[in-house]
Amino acid sequence: MVLANWITLSRIPLLGIIIVLLYLPSATARIIAAPLILLLILLDMLDGYLARSRGEASLLGSVLDIAADRSVEYALWVVFAHLHLISVVIPLLVLVRGTFVDAIRSVAPARGLKPFDLLRSPLGRFLVGSPWLRTPFAVAKAIAFALLALTYGLSTAGSPAGETLLLPAQIAAWVAVAFCLARGLPVLLEAPGVLRESKE
Repeated sequence: MVLANWITLSRIPLLGIIIVLLYLPSATARIIAAPLILLLILLDMLDGYLARSRGEASLLGSVLDIAADRSVEYALWVVFAHLHLISVVIPLLVLVRGTFVDAIRSVAPARGLKPFDLLRSPLGRFLVGSPWLRTPFAVAKAIAFALLALTYGLSTAGSPAGETLLLPAQIAAWVAVAFCLARGLPVLLEAPGVLRESKE
């Protein structure tokens, strides 16, 4: 298996370590989770860069990357909701959006289509495929997850900074969710029509 795929898979045990740290009673452990979350996001960027630069991009790599992305995103939103740092509405929105988008995209290969072929409008292609939105979305998630972990750790330590950071962390979380919904909406609106056309 190529290096990029190993890096992708390494994100799962790192995710497990982060979750354990967040549930430990130690303030230090919870604070350490914040930079580890940033490392987790950087590994996501690194595996894609390596796959492209080394000519190792593959269907397996793409599938593993999507699975790892979903695992990280779903797990952390659920954990932060369970820790009462964000509203439970956030993981519910992300889970429902992801389930519908992935279900629609899974039909594409059977129709001889690539997932990106499900989008016809320039706006839809921009929202889903443009690095101008993909990169800010990744940055928003990284900031939200890291700030939430840092907020939790500082609050555990009794620092007033924990309470101060909570609102910015929650705002960052909602910004990330807005990006998530904006990038999923074109698939939900345009893909059904494209799939009907391909069937005919």
